[in-house]
Amino acid sequence: MTETTAQPGDAAVQTSSAAAAAQPDSAAAATCAAPTIGSDDAVVQARDVTKLYGQGDACVHALAGIDIDLQRGAYTAIMGPSGSGKSTLMHILAGLDQPSGGSVWVDGAEITALKERALTQLRRDKIGFIFQTFNLLPTLTAAENIVLPLTIAGRKGDDGWIDELVTTVGLGDRLKHKPAELSGGQQQRVAVARALASRPAVLFADEPTGNLDSRTGEEVLRLLRHSRDAMGQTIVMVTHDAHAATYADRIVFLKDGVIAHDCGRLGRDEVYDVIKSLEDVG
Repeated sequence: MTETTAQPGDAAVQTSSAAAAAQPDSAAAATCAAPTIGSDDAVVQARDVTKLYGQGDACVHALAGIDIDLQRGAYTAIMGPSGSGKSTLMHILAGLDQPSGGSVWVDGAEITALKERALTQLRRDKIGFIFQTFNLLPTLTAAENIVLPLTIAGRKGDDGWIDELVTTVGLGDRLKHKPAELSGGQQQRVAVARALASRPAVLFADEPTGNLDSRTGEEVLRLLRHSRDAMGQTIVMVTHDAHAATYADRIVFLKDGVIAHDCGRLGRDEVYDVIKSLEDVG
C-alpha cells in the first residue's frame, strides 16, 4: 500500500510495496525511482486515490492508494499489465470517473469536490481528450469537429490558433470532408486538433494509436510530441505500446493498482525490461 504524508504544495516522496518488490534489473533502473510528489508546478495532482469495484469477497481494488503529480508541460505515459489500473487512473485524473477515496486537483481545482455541472465545465475548459476510437461526429465536417467543444461551450475560438493547429496536423485540404471520407490517421489528427482547440491545461490520450497501422500511428505520436515541444502542451497518455511510450518524457508503470516504477525517458528495450520485471514478480 502507498504511504505518504504529502498534500498539494508539500514536498514528499511516495513509496510503494510494489515498487520495492519489482526493481528492474536493466539500465532502465538508473532512471526509475519512487515518484516525488509535492511539486509547485504540477498541473494534475492525486492524493491517496482508491477505486473499488464490487463488495465483500468480490471487492476488487482497481487503485490502491495512488499519489502522483503530473508536471505542467511534460509528456507522461502510463503503462502496466492488463488489470493494473492504468485506464481507471486516467479516467479519474481526467474527471471522467469518481474515485472511491482520495482527492484529485486539475490546474488548482479539486475536481473530486465539484458538483456535476461544475465538473463538466472544468472538463470543457481545462481538459482535452483523445480516444482510441476517434469519437468524431459523422454528420460534421473535419473543420466543424475541430471546433465542436468551443461551439458547445458557446465560445468563439481563436482563429489564428485554429489555423495553426490545422497546419500542424496537415489537414488543410480535408477540412470540408466528413469522417467517413477520411482515413483512420486523418480522423485521429482531427481528434488531436479538436482536443487542442481550447488550449487545455492537460491533454489525456487513451491508447491514441490503438486503432491505427504502424505508419499512421507514428504520425500521431510525432504530432503529440510536437504539441509538447512546440506548444508546451501537457500530455498524459495511457498505452500498452512500448514504442509509443518512448515518445514520453516520463513513464509511470502501474501494477495491482499501485505505482511500481516512475521512470524518465526510456528506449523501447528498456520499457520491455521494466514490463518484464513486473510480470516476473507475478
